[in-house]
Amino acid sequence: PEVINGRTHKATVVDLSPWVEYEFRVVASNSVGIGEPSRPSALLRTKAAVPVVAPTNISGGGGSRSELVITWEPVSEELQNGEGFGYIVMFRPLGSTTWTKAVVASVESSKYVYRNESITPLSPFEVKVGVYNNEGEGTLSSISIVYSGEDEPQMAPAGASALSVSAAAVEVSWQPIPWNRHTGRVLGYEVRGW
Repeated sequence: PEVINGRTHKATVVDLSPWVEYEFRVVASNSVGIGEPSRPSALLRTKAAVPVVAPTNISGGGGSRSELVITWEPVSEELQNGEGFGYIVMFRPLGSTTWTKAVVASVESSKYVYRNESITPLSPFEVKVGVYNNEGEGTLSSISIVYSGEDEPQMAPAGASALSVSAAAVEVSWQPIPWNRHTGRVLGYEVRGW
């Protein structure tokens, strides 16, 4: 803070963060130098304010069929600006104009799961996550695209064939399942023999 003249005995400290505890010390100075600081003041908490920092790293996906999983990086305590802090999750199918809104009241939360049987597998959703506290609703994140959960593959691999390569080994081959919205991402295959 700026230097205060020697006849002034109080000052206003500005640009502090809301809902944070501070303690203060005063240091006297003259042309010779700076003296010892005073003992710290008692802790004083600034007043609460609406939160202004939105969550970051909005993503998600995965989950089970008929689920939309939304994740974010939680807002740190010093940026929550007051009591009653929580998250506002808003989402809508890509191309829709109507937002669905959910409130997550836990400060530590970093995930929200929306379940609805009408959600088709791997559907894109526009998602944004905001913050609130007892003072009101704060900032929303920018929009991210998150896909709903996948379904199990709906088709079997085609063209399975087997070739004996030794007395103890058989080579099995097949045509891979092509990726599309309905088959999802094939993470692996299981080969069964009898």
